[in-house]
Formats: sequence, structure tokens, C-alpha cells
Amino acid sequence: MSTEQRVVADGPGPERTVPVPGAVLAVRGPAAAAEGLPPALFVHGLGGSGDNWTELIAELGGELAAETVDLPGFGWSAPPQDGNLSVSGHVRAVIGYLEATDRGPVHLFGNSLGGAVAVRLAALRPDLVRSLTLISPALPELPPQRTAWPTGLLALPGVPALLGRTRSPGGDVEQATRQLLALVYGDPAAVPTAQWDRAVAEYRRRAGLPYALSALAGSARGIVSAYTERGEQSLWRQAAQVKAPVLLVYGLRDKLVSYRSARRACAEFADARLLVLPESGHVAMLEHPELVARSVRELLAES
Repeated sequence: MSTEQRVVADGPGPERTVPVPGAVLAVRGPAAAAEGLPPALFVHGLGGSGDNWTELIAELGGELAAETVDLPGFGWSAPPQDGNLSVSGHVRAVIGYLEATDRGPVHLFGNSLGGAVAVRLAALRPDLVRSLTLISPALPELPPQRTAWPTGLLALPGVPALLGRTRSPGGDVEQATRQLLALVYGDPAAVPTAQWDRAVAEYRRRAGLPYALSALAGSARGIVSAYTERGEQSLWRQAAQVKAPVLLVYGLRDKLVSYRSARRACAEFADARLLVLPESGHVAMLEHPELVARSVRELLAES
């Protein structure tokens, strides 16, 4: 039984919080599945939040009972009580949410880190997943492309502390946001004003949280660790265990996850279809939501 707590927040804060084993998650979306609509859960990437799915959910309109969840330490969710920011730790939190709210099986969406979380969850708990939509999923790519190295450096001991000492409390938030968007968007100059304003506001809010950098670094270490796991814990082996239908979305301008991974992903998943967007970067659901939504509708029709 869920012990959800309704939240009244100014701006884009969570609609409610839901306690799960080891954490309390911030959630947006209908508290109960809308009549006749299949439930869907959207899981963001490293450093992101449920807000990253706003445009795609709007495009899908009334086709899904869509909820977004902020992973522990991100968005409006506090860090996990035990400090476990590994991929498995995030999987535990999302499974806990689906069990607490009795929402499964859901159409599960994941971007980047959220994609890795979704793959592991679908392999371990197929009863909770009806379909997977993976946008630039963080599946092991060795060696990673050079443009992803700075993000990987966050996983090194001492680097987060160094960044914390060198970051000015009154730093240029807009400049920092511009650098972030240049990393994740295929064409940063095309970012709509509404998305830009939301990104600046969120960066400013996160910069004031004492745990923001450590949560980012801890989850970055979790991704690096998952890349090196072998045997039953290998993400690629778990991808091969997924029986649900899968939509894979890759951007040719992605600086963090190479579209070259698409070939292996298509081979590993038992039931996969592929969408490659030439102008997209790492966040196709923000950059080209109408194109992603079109392919999602095709997946839903088959699921």
C-alpha cells in the first residue's frame, strides 16, 4: 500500500512524494491510472529530472496515464538513505515505486542513465514492464567516444570535491546552463525559449543543494561500474533477457552515447525496433518530441 503525500509547490515541483525502500521519490502525473489509459513511467538521465519528459508527454496527449519519477538525489528527490547511487540502487527505487503504487506492468521510458535502469528492471522484473522506450540508453560502450570523457571524469575520486572548491557560489548560471545544453543537444541554438528558461531555473535551484554534486558523481560512478560488470549483472546480458517489445532511439549528434551502439542493441534485444534521428543529440525527447511520439505510438499499437 502506498503512503503518498500530496505536495503543494510553486513552479515545476513534484505533485506528490512516495516513500520506497531506502528513499522518498518525487513524482508527477496522475495518482491513479486514468480510465482506459495504460500506465507509463518515465525515468530521466544523469543530472536530469522528470521535467525532461514534459514535451514528449504533451505530444502523446491522452494516450497514456503518464508519470515521471525523480531518481534518488535528482530533481526533487533527496539522496537515498544508504547513499547507494549505483544503477542497481536506482532500479531498487523504481521497483519500489511500482510495487508501492501497484502500477505495473507499465510502458517504461528511459533516457541515458534512466535507460540503463529500465533495461535492468525489465530483465529482473518482466512482470512490471509492458514495453520499453530507450532514448540514448547508457549501455556499455568501450571505449566511450571522446566527447563523453569529461562526464566520466566525475566518477574519479577527488574530482567532485575539486569542482566544488572551484565552483563559485555566485557563478554564471546561464553560462553553465549553456555549456550543459551544448553537451546534450544536437543543436543548442535551436533550444526553445521555454526549455531554456526551465533549464536555467533548474540549474540555479540544483546549485543551491548541498548534495547535488555528490549525487551526480555517485551516479556517474554507478554508470562506470555498470559498464565493467560481467556475468549475469552485465547490462548487455540483461538486455538479451528482455522479452518486452523495445523502441530504441539514437541521435547522430549525440556526444555521450554513440549511435554506433544501436547495432549491438538491435541485436541483443529480442524484439527491437530502431529510430535514428540525424539532428538529435542525447535528449531526443526534448529535441524532437513529435518524431519520438510517432514511433512510440507505433510501439503502443503493437504492445
